[in-house]
Amino acid sequence: MAELMRTGEFLVAEEEGSGRTVAAVYTELRGERGYFGMLAVDPARQGTGLGRVMIEAAENYLRQHGCKHVDIIVLSLRPDLPPLYRKLGYSEIRREAVRTSRPLKEGVECHGIIMSKAL
Repeated sequence: MAELMRTGEFLVAEEEGSGRTVAAVYTELRGERGYFGMLAVDPARQGTGLGRVMIEAAENYLRQHGCKHVDIIVLSLRPDLPPLYRKLGYSEIRREAVRTSRPLKEGVECHGIIMSKAL
């Protein structure tokens, strides 16, 4: 986490009144290409549109800092996500191997689906 905070920024949504964190997304400036990942929304707030608000906030942040494109990595273990991101204007540009933080179950394979969108 400390390394990520040196190379990028976390955008955080707080609950009005309590200041409790209800969503966060990591952003990183990479020249004219930006990156966002690790989108997290409090389970009690999922399905309310907060995830989309955070994606828009990440895209706006990257745009304001001169990025012309934004890249994301979706894990193949989440087949529900590529269609969602396609609806938001993202398209697959390549696939790559990923290193997982813990071992996968035997027989399970995982790769990263790199998706991109012009800002």
